[in-house]
Amino acid sequence: MIRIRKALPTDAIAIAPIMLTAMEEIIYYFIGEQDRHKAITFLAYHIARSGNQYSYEYIIVAEEDGNIIGQICLYPGDALEQLRAPILSYLYTHFKRQPDLGNETQTGEVYIDTLAVSAAAQGKGIGKKLLLYAIDFFVHRQKEVLGLLVDKENPKARKLYLNMGFKPVKDVHVFGKELEHMQYS
Repeated sequence: MIRIRKALPTDAIAIAPIMLTAMEEIIYYFIGEQDRHKAITFLAYHIARSGNQYSYEYIIVAEEDGNIIGQICLYPGDALEQLRAPILSYLYTHFKRQPDLGNETQTGEVYIDTLAVSAAAQGKGIGKKLLLYAIDFFVHRQKEVLGLLVDKENPKARKLYLNMGFKPVKDVHVFGKELEHMQYS
């Protein structure tokens, strides 16, 4: 049975490799090298801590038989700059990196930063379950707008979001990629 719950700091090691599947290119861009171990360590460090955009505070997980098999990370769009500051500080301190990051979200939405399912659990509707949970909790109960970016080179993900009721808002260029901003309200 699939259980959806809030993440805990102790889930960081299990969440990090799953989250990385949704943003591998971006994390490699952040750290300036294609090192999977360093990327997972970077994510696990931030997931286990509060006050940043990858914090457990903003993650909901799908769990099956005590194992985390999916995650969705989402936070208030107007908090991006504040939540990104610890990430940028860490990147400069540990990697001497100051990546040029555009604004991936905006005020007036709860931004879905990442949605990912472990390779072993893909094709079972876990991503859809996490999205439905987020839609119910944030849109139906709290009357918020959900926003996300989808890679234009990922038509399967775009189709999922459209079928679930997300609407295209605008095209954006961040992380050296052309992405489409979509919202659900």
